[in-house]
This record gives sequence, C-alpha cells and structure tokens, in this order.
Amino acid sequence: MFEIMEKRTIGPGIILMKVKAPLIAGKAMPGQFIMLRVSEEGERIPLTVADYDRGEGSITIIFQEVGYTTKELARLSPGDFIRDFAGPLGMPSRLDGQGRVLCVGGGVGIAPLFPQIKYLYNQGTDVDVIIGARSSDYLILVDEIRDSSSNIYLATDDGSLGHKGFVTDIVKRLLEDDNRYDLVIAVGPLVMMRAVSSMTKEYNIPTTVSMNPIMVDGTGMCGGCRVTVGGKVYYACVDGPDFDGHLVDFDEAIRRQQMYREEEKEAEHNCRILSKI
Repeated sequence: MFEIMEKRTIGPGIILMKVKAPLIAGKAMPGQFIMLRVSEEGERIPLTVADYDRGEGSITIIFQEVGYTTKELARLSPGDFIRDFAGPLGMPSRLDGQGRVLCVGGGVGIAPLFPQIKYLYNQGTDVDVIIGARSSDYLILVDEIRDSSSNIYLATDDGSLGHKGFVTDIVKRLLEDDNRYDLVIAVGPLVMMRAVSSMTKEYNIPTTVSMNPIMVDGTGMCGGCRVTVGGKVYYACVDGPDFDGHLVDFDEAIRRQQMYREEEKEAEHNCRILSKI
C-alpha cells in the first residue's frame, strides 16, 4: 500500500499527487513511468513520473480526470493509500551530452516533460521550452519550468496567455530564426508530436517523442502497447516510451489510440453512475 502525501488541483480536472514510494524514488529517472491500481478490483493504468525526491522518498504523478480509474484516483485524499504502485518502468530518457535542447509540451504532456527539463538544466544544458494548452487554466507547471529553463514560451488556443495559437507556431518561428538545437523533445498529443517531428525533420534536428499507447501490464507481456518505428515493431513499455520522432508511424499510432473509444465511453458512463451512489 502506498500513501498519498500531498494532493493539489493544478488545473480543471488536473490533479497533482505526491506518493510515498521510497524504493521507486531511489531509482526513477526522467522519462520513466509507473503502473498503478487504485483498488484490488481496479484496472492498471500507466502514469509518467512527473517528479521524484530521493531524500523524501516520494514520486509525483499528474493526471487528468478523463475516465473511470482517474476519477477513482482523484477521490483519494492525503493519508489514503493506493493499492499498487509499480515502477520505475520503461527506459530513461537519453539526455546527457546535449548542448542546447528545445522541449515542447502540450496539455498534460507538460507533466512528463518537466523532469526532463529539470534534469537537462541541472546538467548545465541550455534549455528552451515551449508549452501550450487550450487556455491559461490548463497550462501547468509554468513557474517550475521557468525556474529550470533558459527561455520559456507559452501558447494557448484562445490567446488567454502567451501566443494565440499552437506550440508548433512557435517551433516554426524559432527554427526559421536560425536557432540551432542539438535535440528537440516533444511530449503531448500524437498530432502535436507528429507536427513537431515533421518540422524538425526538415532541419535535420534529432527529435524524441514520448509514446504512450494502450498499456495493460507495463512489462512487455501483453503486446498492447506496440508501436511501429522505422518499419519495426517495438513495445513502448519496455523499449520506450521515448522514440525517434522522425521514424514513428504516427498514422498507425493514432488509429490504435482510437480502438477502444466505445469501451472508454461505457466505462465513463459507469463511472458517472457510481459517483452518484
């Protein structure tokens, strides 16, 4: 059983939780994730490690209430316990030896991007960051990222904060202004990562994306999280979640993401019913 140490709402339906998990905190690295189960009867879901504190023995997760399990998790409070909390899983991000890096995050994808930004900045890397969301209410970790980056650029769909438009507008502007980067990291919706990768490919800039497809066990046994990269099949839970954005078959990944849309709607319907009981 893993105790919830802290819980905060950081955006509409977006929850930050700090969980007591000293063994995981002792080994976690940027890019890795955990698999959790709220209760004995619950489903397993993957959540990226948004931060870790080895001294405190804590793991920070950030999630948005979008389905049955995330809503069940959101009902817990500090002092409550999570039934299962396994990790760290996945391969750590390869971040060492970079001179200048551009990090691009969209929506809740800002959360898994944050530990990478923090790690790079602490290594002395020059880090430019672009983060975007539908409105200012949904922009998360802005102050924390500002403290761990060389430059930060904000974008919102409605123009309520920063550039009115998409993060890709800013990516295009920075590249056209002849900014040179050794690496670009993009984390967010598949269509966003696809667009960023398409732009950076024109400039021959190595680009890493974080693939978070359907996962069941998180250990490579079920095969549900397969992605096609460079014509070969990989499993995001053990081979990733980071992959070369120039080689990912995004069209296939988008199709697979939509496979269980009806089942998700049914689970969401049941969740609303249970919440009223």
